Amino acid sequence: MPNRKIISVAMLSVMLLLSGCTGAQKTAADTGSKVQEAVQQENQSVAEPKKEQAMKLIIDDKVLPVTWEQNASTAALQKLLPLTIKLSPYGGFEQVGDIGQNIISADKQITTQYGDIVLYAGNKLVIFYGSNSWAYTRLGHIDMSKQELTALLNREGVTVQLVAR
Repeated sequence: MPNRKIISVAMLSVMLLLSGCTGAQKTAADTGSKVQEAVQQENQSVAEPKKEQAMKLIIDDKVLPVTWEQNASTAALQKLLPLTIKLSPYGGFEQVGDIGQNIISADKQITTQYGDIVLYAGNKLVIFYGSNSWAYTRLGHIDMSKQELTALLNREGVTVQLVAR
């Protein structure tokens, strides 16, 4: 009789252990599928082409070819149009100007390239003719050569206009 109790307790313990393992495997599988879905969604958003928004960037009376990002920051910037921003050279690789107020930002550590247009500190427009690594929110990219951008931006007194198309 005592053997039956021991065997029953042992069987019950084994069943509980096995059922616990099964639940953990199911949870891991569920987590794996959720991670896979998130990666697929991110890949789809990266693969989607950038659409040009109804915004023009003008320097020296020249409309520059810009591909704008599709994000909340560019949408917020567009709501402020028209804007005229006086830029100041910084570091020999960028021009920086205050947009007049804070807008929504999603700063990430990135390395910029020539032509990149970013938001810095939620209230500054930065246009690069060189490269830098810092936390910025991407706004767009000027589709010009490094030489063209350097000639246009590597000087004092640059003013940019942002207007609706």
